[in-house]
Amino acid sequence: MPVPVPVVSRLRCFADSRAMARNPVQVLSRYNEIFGDTFWIRIGGLKEAMVTIDPAVIQHVLKTNAENYQKSEIQVKRMGHFLGKGLLTTHGEAWRTQRRLIQTGFDRKQLDALSSIMQDSLAESLCDFDRQIRRGPVDIYPQLMKITFAMVARSLFGARLKDEDIDLVSHTICTVQEFIVRQTLQPYLNPWFAVSGELRRHEDMRTRADAILLEYIRKRRNEPPGHDLLQTLMDARYSDGKGMSDELILSESMQLLVAGHETSSNALSWLFYLLSSRPDCLERVRREFDSVLGDAPLSHSDVPKFEFATQVIQEALRLYPPFWMVDRMAVADDRVGDVAIPRGSTVIVYVYGAHHAPRYWQNPENFDTERFTKANEKLRTPFTFLPFGGGPRGCIGGNYAMLQILMILRDLLRTYDFQLAPGQMIEARPMVILRPKHGIRMTFTNTIAPAPCVA
Repeated sequence: MPVPVPVVSRLRCFADSRAMARNPVQVLSRYNEIFGDTFWIRIGGLKEAMVTIDPAVIQHVLKTNAENYQKSEIQVKRMGHFLGKGLLTTHGEAWRTQRRLIQTGFDRKQLDALSSIMQDSLAESLCDFDRQIRRGPVDIYPQLMKITFAMVARSLFGARLKDEDIDLVSHTICTVQEFIVRQTLQPYLNPWFAVSGELRRHEDMRTRADAILLEYIRKRRNEPPGHDLLQTLMDARYSDGKGMSDELILSESMQLLVAGHETSSNALSWLFYLLSSRPDCLERVRREFDSVLGDAPLSHSDVPKFEFATQVIQEALRLYPPFWMVDRMAVADDRVGDVAIPRGSTVIVYVYGAHHAPRYWQNPENFDTERFTKANEKLRTPFTFLPFGGGPRGCIGGNYAMLQILMILRDLLRTYDFQLAPGQMIEARPMVILRPKHGIRMTFTNTIAPAPCVA
């Protein structure tokens, strides 16, 4: 007989709905302490969902029986409404086909080709970054967002988008994501969003951003082939020999922009915050970069050589996972050990909770890079560390993200010293991505002269 899973009362869920909208991590972590690893809630007092940090349940849902678990309404309907039907928002055979086609854009050969494009973009971005830091302390989160967004845009489109277009698309993505979170966590407000014009305002923002990217895609149809991800999307062919439509390429491009820049910028923001209080780790990372690369540029083939830097990045991703939750919907009745999952149920894999669970991590709130030595990795319980998801729907761009993080970290560490500006409250804000709520202000000073910038 299935063991009854604890249920958080509808009244309590509704009473906590405003707190959930402000910071779902705080509410769900409190529920974990009270109700255990797996429990049922009603989001906003309405939408029923099972929340879990149990690695056995997580592995079953994301990997073992992944075919029975589709992306939930949050992603398919809400995100699909704004981002279209691409890899993030489809499932079944359509998803498998798209995944096969796009996967070649992230293989070893393509990432080596992208390395020089990424490095050129970074060099341009650091010119602006250097101008900003000379004025005094900066919030590193928007600075890193600009750097990673430009890098992903260059990786996708080859040529640099206009600064004002980058700003508009980036602002649209950020604003729309915040709106999607409100739609999801406070579903009782959705009728008001429709009649008040809020829904239309966000749709109009999306339409403007779409028009910018679609124009660029259509121009590229008549230009010589490039070595970027857009070329991969344009060259991809289905079994009948046909390629993707401009509109589908737009959807996939927008979704790659969404997933590709915020993951890295968030990881880097938290990484700099953590390193600011650990000069021992900071100097060890610097020495490793110098030892492996010297003055040479970093390419994808170098990534496996950075053992300690990778440990530091992984520990930052454990403490502050960009994707703090993953959601799925059960297609048919299922059971994981003693836990019954009825058809149609939403299952929330609470990644942040799994990463901070005392039963799986000793002193989980401490920044400890030794957790990710090769010896300790062998001892770790599977599916307790999920920075890029898990199973067949794990993040397609995980290797790109690691290359991007290492590349930016290396260039910033060899050029600047930095310290946290005093008088701040650093707090995480869970949207679609786990962002710094109030930003992270830092002071940067040159250790070596930056490369000359061309006006």
